[in-house]
Amino acid sequence: MPYSHKQRKRVVAIVGLAFAASALSATLYGCQKPEGPAQKAGKEIDQGAAKAGQQIEKAGQSMRNAATGDRQP
Repeated sequence: MPYSHKQRKRVVAIVGLAFAASALSATLYGCQKPEGPAQKAGKEIDQGAAKAGQQIEKAGQSMRNAATGDRQP
């Protein structure tokens, strides 16, 4: 059963749109710049701050436990 002109136009439009979307995503992925030294240093600082925050929370919990008499291993 042959397709109507409208159906063929719709299929061509969908295929064209899918091709354009994949070309755009490939272009954007290819344009991503590598990290520079400042960006790497910033990430390391962020990770260090997160670890320090976790240690401060642990210390606070230990202080609360000691004040209330709770013991946790």
